[in-house]
This record gives sequence, structure tokens and C-alpha cells, in this order.
Amino acid sequence: MASDRPVILAADDDPTALGHLSVELQRRYERDYRVVFEGTAARALAELEMMRDRGERVALVLADQWLAETTGTELLARVRDLHPRARRALLIAWGAWGDEPTAAALRRGIALGGIDDYVVKPWKSPDERFHRSLAALLEEWQSTEAWVPHEITVVADPWSARSHEIRSLLTRNGVSHAFYASDSPEGARLLQVADLEGAPLPVVVLRNGPPLPNPSDDELARAYGVTTTLSERRAFDLVIVGAGPAGLSAAVYAASEGLSTLVVEGEAIGGQAGTSAMIRNYLGFSRGLSGAELAQRAYRQAWILGTQFVMMRRATALRPEDRSHRVTLDDGAEVVARSVLLASGVTYRRLEIEPLEAFRGRGVFYGSSPSEAAQFSGGQVFVVGGGNSAGQAAVYLGRYAERVRILVRGSSLAASMSRYLIDEIDAQPNVDVCYRTEIAGGGGARRLEWLTLSDTETDARTTVAADALFVLIGAHPNTDWLPPAIARDGYGFVLTGTDLGADLGAGAGADVGADAMAGWTLERPPFMFETSLPGVFAVGDVRARSVKRVASAVGEGSVAISQIHRHLDTVRMVAV
Repeated sequence: MASDRPVILAADDDPTALGHLSVELQRRYERDYRVVFEGTAARALAELEMMRDRGERVALVLADQWLAETTGTELLARVRDLHPRARRALLIAWGAWGDEPTAAALRRGIALGGIDDYVVKPWKSPDERFHRSLAALLEEWQSTEAWVPHEITVVADPWSARSHEIRSLLTRNGVSHAFYASDSPEGARLLQVADLEGAPLPVVVLRNGPPLPNPSDDELARAYGVTTTLSERRAFDLVIVGAGPAGLSAAVYAASEGLSTLVVEGEAIGGQAGTSAMIRNYLGFSRGLSGAELAQRAYRQAWILGTQFVMMRRATALRPEDRSHRVTLDDGAEVVARSVLLASGVTYRRLEIEPLEAFRGRGVFYGSSPSEAAQFSGGQVFVVGGGNSAGQAAVYLGRYAERVRILVRGSSLAASMSRYLIDEIDAQPNVDVCYRTEIAGGGGARRLEWLTLSDTETDARTTVAADALFVLIGAHPNTDWLPPAIARDGYGFVLTGTDLGADLGAGAGADVGADAMAGWTLERPPFMFETSLPGVFAVGDVRARSVKRVASAVGEGSVAISQIHRHLDTVRMVAV
């Protein structure tokens, strides 16, 4: 008989270690979880198989690496098949990271996605370091479970484009929520309780507050507590346009150094990085973290330091005014800034295949939204793109889909994707890479049902069944709103520093130097991240020839603040 409580299972064939585990786990978790201990890998797997057959929810599995019958990494890799949503951690003894076989097994297990983390075995009671590791894993697991009470519940047609937009917005902004199809028993019950049967969908049900039938982005944002209008203050030392990694990093450093700072963001905290299911190569996070989690950490850090945010607002105009700049927002509000930092990022390019545009949000998605993954459990999923974002999306989707195929036009991933992701993709039995392949068409009835694939060398075409297509190709910079005084290359990316006088080559705005500097009014040359308009800087993906990595964007955002300080000092001296 299945238990109502989710399961924590620990496997260790060392009786002493298992005894310490039992004390720590039962004392702390027994009330809310069913805690199971097994002394052999065979019994652990048998129990996990029975839990699957009974429909039990497994939250966390812990396994010692050096079990007699198999290794912990092999056992946990099996758990991924039996309970895809469970978190998996390798148990190691204190100091074992100095043991090369253990360290090698741990690195490989994490790199290949077989395990989520390692946990040092408890050796005292209470062992709070042990519990801190477990709490993080359990929090991650709980955030993906619909049955857990959430602040917001979305009831909608799962194949509605607006449903996708709302769920993606909530996920990227780090808002805990659950989703139910409107024709499911629980969805129908929620609509009945809210007295909204027949109301326009989606319906957003709030834990505290009235339900919202088909809310706008602005209404939804206000419901989960973010500011969507400017405060009375309308003058700042620095206005940052964009709350991706570069903008958030700049906000943290600017506010910490005493600059009055405003961040304007049109969609979601984190920008494109907020859609990344797992970033494994970011400094300081050994097992990785999601883009949304990284963004939320940075947002809270900037906010606590004094940064002001206005969300769901886009900058629509920028014009210089006597040693300052006036920024206009899409609601007509205006702010004056002594300096401006452009961190507005990029948007993914469209496929430009007209039949597929009708299925946006109904099987065709631009970018990767972790909120959609579970919807395609057992399905056929395709990912277009050869960069890190595409690789991260494919690995995460592989937890749910029966098969994931990555489509790339070239013959290799090595030039565009990090090695750790290539290794992880190679290790996934249900994730394949289709080289020299592109999308030629597709269609369906109410949602995407099939795709036409084309071989780029032979032009041979194949029609395949498809439940979802995630497109992560190229990028278009969000710079159309900028004034002509800010020089851009032939693709629209903002030129900064020495690039303002460089020959960037055909197709990128060759020999832009003369025109780019026509409006420069200062005796000093532009700083490294400064644009052709004095006092306006650009960092991250929106900047020409930037390195398209999260860590690089964070670095640029922090370095730009020192240059902004130098600019403000220059302006102050000129004013005197």
C-alpha cells in the first residue's frame, strides 16, 4: 500500500554509517517523509521498483559509492529511470574527496547527469552541514511537484499559447506554482471553488487573494508582489536596462558602492539565462544551479543592497540631456540618469517557417522553459541549436521525454558547446544529436504533431512524429529602440570601446569608426564598455563581440561599474 508521505531512501552496507544516517534522518524528517534504509544495492533497487509500481513519490535517494554489489553512481543512475523526478546524491565519508577513485566517480556521475550532488555522511548529532545539503535537495524536488501547496496555481488549456506564456513567466521569475489542465478533475474542482467555471482561461488561483481570469503580464506580476510602476523617485545615478546576469551583476556592484540604481526589465529576472534548466560551469556551484535560481539570488542581493526594480516595463527611448540621459518607458513614464547601462540581451531568432508559427506555445517554443518539460513525458521532443542553452535544454527534457533529438546544421558540437555538456549528452541513452539537419516544415491539428527534417547535404527530407520543438538558435539584440547616436554593427549589436574605431569586416558593419565617433563630445576616448554616446555603457549579450556565457556577462557587469564611476567623476569635474 502506497504511503501518503514522500520517500527518502538511503543505501549503505556499512552498519555504523547506516546507523548514523538512521538517527539523523528519522529525527529530522520522519514526520513528513517515509524514511527507508537498505543495507544492499539489490534490496534498495527492489524497494524502489515496488515504490514505482505503487505510485509512491520518491523525493531523495542517497547511496554510498562503494557498495559491495555495485557502485553508488551505478545505483543512482538506475534511480533516474525508475523515479526521474527524485533527487539523487552520493554519500561519501568526510575527507573522501581526497580519494581519487571516489573523486573520479563523483565527477563523472555529476557530469553525466547520473547524480545531482554529493553529501558528506553525518558523523555527529545533530549534523547541520548534512541537513543543509539535504534541505537544498528536498527544496528543489518539492518545487517541481504539483501536489505540494504553491503560492499560485494555473488552470488552463495545456495547449494554449497564453498558458505557456504565463507558466514560462512564473518559472523564469522564480515564482512557485502548480499547473492543472482545465479539463482535469483537480482543474475543474479549482474552477468550481473559485466560481469561475466558463471564465476566460487561463485562470490564476492565488493562495492569498482573488483569482485572476486570463490576467495580463502586468496583473500577474503585481499578484506575485513585484513593482510594475515607477516610484516617486525619477532621478538616478544609474539606470540599467535589462535584468539578465550582466544587468543584475552591475546592479549589485553599483548599489553596494553607493550609486542610486534602477533596473528596468520587460519580462523576467534572468533574461535568457533564466530559462536554463541547469548551469554546471558557474563558479562556486559544484553541482550546478538553474538559471532561474542564479537570477533570483542575484535579484535578492541587488534588492537588499538598495537597487530599485520596475518589472514588465520596456525602455522605448533614450536621449541625452546636459550631462545626463532621459529614459522613457513603455507606459510613458520617464527617468533621468547620470549614466545608463544597456544589458537588454538578445532574443532567439525565429525559424521563419510560416506553418510552424501557428503552433507557437502549442508545441513550438522559442527558448527553453523548464515548466513545459513534464508536459512531454513519454513524448518525442526536438531541440534546434548547438550552443550551451540547447544542450542544457536537451539534457533536462531527457528526464521526461521518451526521446530527445538535437538538430544542428554543422558536423560537430565542439565549437559551440562546452565539453561537459557534450559528455552528458553522449551519456544520455534517449538523447541523440542529428548533424547536418534542419527543420523544413511541420504541422498538426490543434497542436504540433509532426516535423519535416531536411539533410543539409543531400536535401533528403523525412517526416517524423513530434510532440514539441524547442528553438534555441542565433540571437537578435534588443537594440531597435536605441537612438542613432549609439553605434551598432551590421547585426544590431552595440559597439563599445576600441570596437568603435575598428574594421569589423563584411556583414558586421565594415569600417564603422568614422561614423561611430561622430557624436563623441569628450576629450577622453570611450571606456572599454562605453558606447558612442558618452555615459551610456553596454554589457553582456547585447554588446558586439561579447563572449556569450553567463560568467562573462556577470564579469562585464561588475567591471562596467568601475568605468561608470570614472565617467561620473569626469562629468563632475567638467561641471565644476
